[in-house]
Amino acid sequence: MTLDELKDLVAEFSQVRDWERFHTPKNLVMALMGEVGELAEIFQWLTPEESQAICSGDDERIKVEHEVADVFIYLLRLATVLDIDLATAVQGKLAVNDERYPVGLARGRATKYSELG
Repeated sequence: MTLDELKDLVAEFSQVRDWERFHTPKNLVMALMGEVGELAEIFQWLTPEESQAICSGDDERIKVEHEVADVFIYLLRLATVLDIDLATAVQGKLAVNDERYPVGLARGRATKYSELG
């Protein structure tokens, strides 16, 4: 399924429930933040090793998948409402990051671009 097909699927889900009036940019961002918080809660007290292995069990995998899906659904809905082409936006941001994080300076480092030089 393509990104556009997913956006249409989510839009239709909202439309048939008459939720479009609630899907203002502000409300969608707030909902997105809530879902990111629920995803973060799953990982909050895990060790790095436990977080790497979180999806090895069926129950935990389903919880993580559902929260990741919730985050993605709200992000898709926000992009639709704001008429943002996500593919174009991602390509543009990667081009900016390519300049900010040249491979020769950034490879293997978790340093902000302003601190690389």
